Amino acid sequence: MKPLMSQIQLLQVSFATLFIFTLVIHTLLYGNAIPFTQLLHFFFENLTISLSCTWCVLISCYFYWSTRPNPVLILDYACYKPDFDRKCSYEICEYFVRRSKRFNTISEEFMRGIYLKSGLGDETYVPPFIFQNDYEAKLKSAVDEAEEGMFGAVDSLLFKTQLDPQSIDIIIVTCGSYSSVPSLSSLLVNKYKFKPDIKTYNLSGMGCSSGVVSIDLAANLLRGSTTTKNVLVVITESISLNWYFGDNRSMLVTNCIFRVGCAAAIITNDPSRRNFAKMELVKSLRTHHGANDSAYNAAVQQEDDQGTVGVSLTKDLIRVAAMGLKEHITSLAPRVLPLSQLISYAYSVLVSVLSRDDTKPIVPDFTTAFDHMCIHTGGKAVIDQVGRVLRLSKDITEPARMTLHRFGNTSSSLVFYELAYFEAKGKLKKGDKTWMLAFGTGFKVCSLVVKSLQDSRMEPDNPWNDCIHRYPLKAW
Repeated sequence: MKPLMSQIQLLQVSFATLFIFTLVIHTLLYGNAIPFTQLLHFFFENLTISLSCTWCVLISCYFYWSTRPNPVLILDYACYKPDFDRKCSYEICEYFVRRSKRFNTISEEFMRGIYLKSGLGDETYVPPFIFQNDYEAKLKSAVDEAEEGMFGAVDSLLFKTQLDPQSIDIIIVTCGSYSSVPSLSSLLVNKYKFKPDIKTYNLSGMGCSSGVVSIDLAANLLRGSTTTKNVLVVITESISLNWYFGDNRSMLVTNCIFRVGCAAAIITNDPSRRNFAKMELVKSLRTHHGANDSAYNAAVQQEDDQGTVGVSLTKDLIRVAAMGLKEHITSLAPRVLPLSQLISYAYSVLVSVLSRDDTKPIVPDFTTAFDHMCIHTGGKAVIDQVGRVLRLSKDITEPARMTLHRFGNTSSSLVFYELAYFEAKGKLKKGDKTWMLAFGTGFKVCSLVVKSLQDSRMEPDNPWNDCIHRYPLKAW
């Protein structure tokens, strides 16, 4: 169990208690009240006590200043945009499915129906093997996909920040379902020749939430260290080895919605870089609902009856996501909502209890806490469900819907493509707070709250720069 106070906080409380105790004793001995002038006279007359109190205050100030965590800043981020020849329209998908001759007619019709209802457009990106002649995803395809995405995002990020690779202290790489040997972080160390004492972390198996989880991990590492300054976070996913060649319907869904994407970000606690940083991490929250069997089994990698490996997305997934979101916002709300919303919600809960559940508690208005929302773009049904649970208008869910249409479900990096949409539209202003919400296998719900430190602007590497004028779409 986490202690209520650190040793430094306990020391500060002890000093404050000693000071108050001294005043109380003096009051009891010399009178019922200590006016301000009398208090000054008391300190002048009792030099030892005055010096002791001054010493306690100075020590408390020193320890507070030296131990307080520095703000965690997102210096910048970059999203990988594959080449034009990797775009995948509906016709390309249909042609690939038919020429591969790996699916029966019923499965082909099922995937066609899922794709047409998915909300994906004709400009999402797929791995190289889709355009090759052997129709098979091999290890080389997964390695090529990882290298292209990670190197593309990191190259862009280092160029924008002009940060020396030798100044990176920690690398965090997250890839939900592909783990290479050597690791993906070692691949980056070899490519960019990072310093020998760099620390590396590899996260896997966390699904679409791992991008938000990795940023939270970076923030915790920075807050707990006085020597670590810069963390490189690389967020990717492997579509190649997770393409399912079978006829299990729950596993065929992933072929229709998951697409190529990768993002990289530099997280720092260096206060001298505040003027150059894009955002500050204000709050983070991770809730894990894996103790519930239906939540744990909502999205699982497994073999079908023929021994073909795939990721099964059950029909229960949308219900599990809604249940997890409700529990998550119960913990998040007291940390972010204004007092007026908390009072209104508490009143509605009281009315519900007194009426014996004849009336339901209101859903707090999270738009009063945030200026923008990057909600999980896992699929059309997921976006609609989040909108219903949080009572969000179409304007609020617009970035999620448009990101799904343009890039598909890029898994762990999806919230960063959505954040890039806000920047491309010029919607982020200095001081704005943005809520980044993602779901993950297991089942996890994760949130980041970031504050913009500068007005957004269109950058040359923004993945939306060649198409933002076409969005938002009138029909989706």
